Amino acid sequence: MMIPSIDILGGRAVQLVNGRGPAMDCGAPLELAERFSILGELAVVDLDAAMGRGDNRTLVKELAGRWPCRVGGGLRTRDEVTAMLDAGAAAVMVGTMASPDFLSAFPRERVMAALDCRGDRVMVKGWEEASGAGVGERLRELAPVVGGFLLTDIGREGTMGGLDLDRLAALSALARDAGFRGRLVFAGGAASPADVAAADALGADVQAGMALYRGRLDPAEALAACLSSDREDGLWPTLVCDERGTALGLAWSDRESLSAAMAERRGIYRSRTRGLWRKGESSGALQHLLRVDADCDRDCLRFTVRQEGGGFCHEGTRGCFSRGMSGSSDPAAGGLPALARLLEKRLGGDAPAGSYTARLFADPALLGAKLREEADELARAEGPERAAEEAADLAYFMLTALFAKGSCLAGLERVLDRRSLVLSRRPGDAKPAFMAEAVR
Repeated sequence: MMIPSIDILGGRAVQLVNGRGPAMDCGAPLELAERFSILGELAVVDLDAAMGRGDNRTLVKELAGRWPCRVGGGLRTRDEVTAMLDAGAAAVMVGTMASPDFLSAFPRERVMAALDCRGDRVMVKGWEEASGAGVGERLRELAPVVGGFLLTDIGREGTMGGLDLDRLAALSALARDAGFRGRLVFAGGAASPADVAAADALGADVQAGMALYRGRLDPAEALAACLSSDREDGLWPTLVCDERGTALGLAWSDRESLSAAMAERRGIYRSRTRGLWRKGESSGALQHLLRVDADCDRDCLRFTVRQEGGGFCHEGTRGCFSRGMSGSSDPAAGGLPALARLLEKRLGGDAPAGSYTARLFADPALLGAKLREEADELARAEGPERAAEEAADLAYFMLTALFAKGSCLAGLERVLDRRSLVLSRRPGDAKPAFMAEAVR
């Protein structure tokens, strides 16, 4: 598949040819990350840090905290790598310092070795110095300690001259011979969907830059080039899920609908009876398309959407697997997500007259007092049933406070996901005032 590359120089996204200027200004990194996040993981490279000319660490950490990112560029100490992983980076790409000793200090699945190559020689320090090692030697040495390799052909980088497919096949074979079973990523020269599809057939991804920014490489076309179908009509089954990964239903896609969906960031599908189908155009149950993924066999898509209006199903329920008038018999339709949806409606002015929730929204002092009260009752609860009841009370007030302060359940879950990536650990001691209260 294709991984968009956001290379940062002086706070701006740029593209270089063969690692040298003049730089093509591609725009603001945060705006580009929002645009390309539909494709999944992003590659973020701090060129200033890689070249030893300052850094863009704060910006890189912000990107890693908001979107799934693999980050690299000038990460030459264990503290720097740890700080990036703590900031939420899905993985770090290490070049100059890539050695078994250095990389084995981190979870294997969260480190990649960046091998920047001129011919068969690996270059370091911003592509300025030869390391003295060959690509095959480095693959064999590092395969046991990394989850992935980024292999950059410096001579083709930024040229849009196409990938050297024979070289890609040879490097893929070298990696397999070295016992590496992770994902290879190739960069340098990608210019067409056919390049992406050829790499995917080898079990590798393409990190794309110049062709993407020049408009030569369309994301939807690149994705479609990797897909297949055993149906006579060529359609791809498309599993539609909400932000939490809960399946809402099944639809169908083709090249036209996929291109429209990714361009408009909407749930747009191919109806087998009505043609191009823009979900919610007549019902108001619109979908904001957040991400598109292909399955391992490349014959099925998953659309992750933010569902609005009455729901995905034509029967008016949130999903096609719901039952009953409220859909309450569907386990995926209840619980905290259902409470969050209700509170969102209440905050939007849907609260009945005299509603307690509306009162809480309007009275921050009362809401704060109830939060403290319910947290204390949960802390003192005995037995599983009582604990569940008190936790349910606290969850109601917690989510009410969350929405009242402008956030949402998805925002809370993003923070939890990001914190699950943190390597550093704090003592976690309670503040003295709370400890004093607890021992009374």
